[in-house]
Amino acid sequence: MADAALILIVDDDYDFLEINRMILERAGYRVITAAEPKQALVRMEQQKPDLVMTDLMMTSIDSGFFFARTIKEDPRYVGIPVIIATSVSSALGLDFRPRTDEDKAHMHVDAYFDKPLDPKKLLATIAELLGPRAATPPAPAAMPAAAPRLSVAPDADAPDGSPED
Repeated sequence: MADAALILIVDDDYDFLEINRMILERAGYRVITAAEPKQALVRMEQQKPDLVMTDLMMTSIDSGFFFARTIKEDPRYVGIPVIIATSVSSALGLDFRPRTDEDKAHMHVDAYFDKPLDPKKLLATIAELLGPRAATPPAPAAMPAAAPRLSVAPDADAPDGSPED
């Protein structure tokens, strides 16, 4: 799994981080997390992710947009897809959903999801965004080989050649 794509999840909701970390790891990805954009940028300097998924509302109502723009404008991170996952629509009734590719470009994102996320759609979108770098699910654990049959050699001292009890 060392060559699996690395995904950075940024969200101030610990449960969201953990649930999605588990979903992505089970799908074969490596995952790092951060609770807010500044911490995420430090993590990105330590380990460059292949994809970033970020919340919209963290330290401010639009901190996810600023974070996405920071990534997209930094030459070190050219080509890293950014997904915004937010509950802003249900929490505040605001609709930031991009309607066109141009809207996504203005938002500096490659995909947008409303929370709660649909894991199948999320994994399909990540695979599409990563292309050849997408994870392949880990192979199911192999069944252990059957235990070798033990054969007992006849005891040469037994009168009929059978093993002694």
